[in-house]
Amino acid sequence: MKILMVVYDNDSYTTEFPMGLAYLASAARNAGHEVSVYQQDIYHWPDEHLTNYLDCTIFDVVEVSVIGGYYQYKKLLSLSKAINASKNRGKFRYTIGGHGPAADPNYFLHKTGADVVGIGEGEITFVELMEAFEGKRSLESVNGIAFLDKSGNYVRTAPRKLIENIDEIAWPAYDLFNMSYYTMMRFPNIKPNERCMAVLSGRGCIFSCNFCYRLDKGFRPRGAQSIISEVRFLKEKYNINYIAFMDELLMSSRKRTLELCQAFIDAEINVHWLCNGRLNFADMDVLEKMKEAGCVFVNYGIESLDDPTLEVMHKHLTREIIVRGIENTLKVGISPGFNIIYGNINEPINAIDDAVEFLLKYDDHSQLRTIRPVTPYPGSELFDYAIEHGLLKDTADFYENKHINSDLIAVNFTKYSDDEVHQKLYEANMRLIKRYLEVQAEGYEKICKDLYYKKNEAFRGFRPT
Repeated sequence: MKILMVVYDNDSYTTEFPMGLAYLASAARNAGHEVSVYQQDIYHWPDEHLTNYLDCTIFDVVEVSVIGGYYQYKKLLSLSKAINASKNRGKFRYTIGGHGPAADPNYFLHKTGADVVGIGEGEITFVELMEAFEGKRSLESVNGIAFLDKSGNYVRTAPRKLIENIDEIAWPAYDLFNMSYYTMMRFPNIKPNERCMAVLSGRGCIFSCNFCYRLDKGFRPRGAQSIISEVRFLKEKYNINYIAFMDELLMSSRKRTLELCQAFIDAEINVHWLCNGRLNFADMDVLEKMKEAGCVFVNYGIESLDDPTLEVMHKHLTREIIVRGIENTLKVGISPGFNIIYGNINEPINAIDDAVEFLLKYDDHSQLRTIRPVTPYPGSELFDYAIEHGLLKDTADFYENKHINSDLIAVNFTKYSDDEVHQKLYEANMRLIKRYLEVQAEGYEKICKDLYYKKNEAFRGFRPT
């Protein structure tokens, strides 16, 4: 089969490596299929360009994958329109996947005109789907998909079992993508001459936050040697020296984190790296070992400083645990990332003030952080709560009426009006933005003093950091 993987334009100068599609591409190619990649994210081609491309190039399958954001939803619709407009539409199958469509496949089948929606982990599912398209098996026999039959009836097959040993999954098909572009992505504390790449250290998460729309349950870590082998390959092939571990939770436990870091140290892989972490496990000995292993940034899901709200979220955190973990992280010289959202069920509005004071006290400004409203994406417990309490009708109501921007309230779970919350968020985020700019100015002032008063010969010009 000739397969086209479409990487959508997310309207950014640089974008992160499309990990999900790269894994699918690798699985399909290893099964004997011919895979091409359409890099709209790099070239910013208009959607009409894709229509023309499909008119001029014959494929058997076109695949698009998106998460559940408002921008991604609108982009999926516009790409679908372009794909369906091709004069060759009857000659290829259009498939979609990712966390966005997987939450409500029936809705997305009708909205996009796709032939099949993939649900859950895709490496095995996609290969079996190609077998069905080749006539080697029926669509009904492929687990983890949804489609409309010839009569227009909605069909959802049995759930796809998760791949137990994820070390057996083939690495992403890096060579099919423009690696020179993706290595330019800037992450916190990355040096100007460092080249970076995203890597997965595991799949899933051991927690179940009420706003999370991840459908696959549980956590499956990769073995340390598998990770080290991939990092070494990236160093040798692409001169990568900064790794962004993009999976949901590298710090899944004290034991796992310590063992993984020790393996990095023993292997002498010598790269800087960031990861997503949990403040439950942010003990001094763990963080010191992470620092020794090359960690320069840990992205934490704090979400709120209000203990009752944290309990509603199922965060398994308290304000005390959060403060202790952030202070420990700063003490060892690792930058913490602060993810804070507002507006979970009955959250008090003064939680925004608490969050601002917390950020002003602890943020080392390795990146700009603001406070955003919580969003009840389809597939999350919070979405189900909104349906049950009459705050939402269905997926269509969410995407077509409520979720117009991730920084505006989609569904209000508080006792305050939308205008009151937006006013509070405006005031809070303006304080955070102004302080961030002040810190940048202070940094430039130090550079100037070093240059003119200390005659700093290493100065290379005033440039964005």
